[in-house]
Amino acid sequence: MPLPYLLLSLALQAVLIIHCIKTGRNQIWIWVLLMLSMVGVVAYVAAELIPELVRSRTTQRTVRGVKKAMDPEANLRRFEQLSRGSDNVDSRQRHAEELLRLQRPAEAISLCAEGLKGLYEHDPSLLLTLARAQYESGAAAAARVTLERLIEHNPNFNSPDGHLLFARALEAEGNTERALEEYRVLAGYYPGAEATVRWAQLLVNQSQAEAARTALQELLQRAEAAPQHYRRTQEAWLSQAKQMLA
Repeated sequence: MPLPYLLLSLALQAVLIIHCIKTGRNQIWIWVLLMLSMVGVVAYVAAELIPELVRSRTTQRTVRGVKKAMDPEANLRRFEQLSRGSDNVDSRQRHAEELLRLQRPAEAISLCAEGLKGLYEHDPSLLLTLARAQYESGAAAAARVTLERLIEHNPNFNSPDGHLLFARALEAEGNTERALEEYRVLAGYYPGAEATVRWAQLLVNQSQAEAARTALQELLQRAEAAPQHYRRTQEAWLSQAKQMLA
C-alpha cells in the first residue's frame, strides 16, 4: 500500500474510532475499523454516518431549500391541487399562504374571499390570511377592516401576529396615535423583538426619541436574559435596536 494512502487510511480509522466511542456506537465497529482498514471506513460511513446525516434537520432544511430554489412553485402546485380536491378552509388557507410567500397577494385575496362563505364566513385563520394579503397588496385600510371583522366575530381569537399586522395597518393609514397605542400593548407581550422595534421607529418619527430609547433599552435588557435561541432567531431585529441606540 502506498505510504500516502496508508497514512490517509490510518487517519480516517483513528477519527472514526474516536467518533464511535464518543457517540456510543456499537463497540464492534472499533474492531471493524481496526481490522478492515479502508473497507471498514467505508462500511462505517455508509452504515452510521450517511443515515444520520440524511435524518438531520439541517440536511433536511438544506434539501428543502435546494428543491425550492430549483422549483419554487412545487409547493404551490401541490397546495392548489389539495385545495381543489377538498375545498376545505385549511387547504385553501395553505394555498393562499403559499401565494403570499411567492409575492402574489392579489391571487391570495381572491382565494380567501372565495372561501369566506357559509360556515366559514368569519373563519379567523382565513380572515387573518386575507388581511395579510390585503396589506401586502398595499391595501392597508382593507386589511384593518378585515381584522376588525375578525375580532368582532371571533372575540376569543388570539394572534400576536394578527395584532402586529393591525398596528402596522393603522400606521400605514396614518392613524399614528392609535398605532402607537397598539404597538405599546404589543411590546409587552409579543414573543419577538419586531413589535418593540417598530414602536420605537414610530416614536422617533413622532419626535419622541427618549421614549423610543427607553423601549429599546428595555428590549435589549430582556434579550440579554433570554435563552440563546431567542437571541439567535431575533438577531436581525435586535441588531436594528442596537443601531438605533448607537
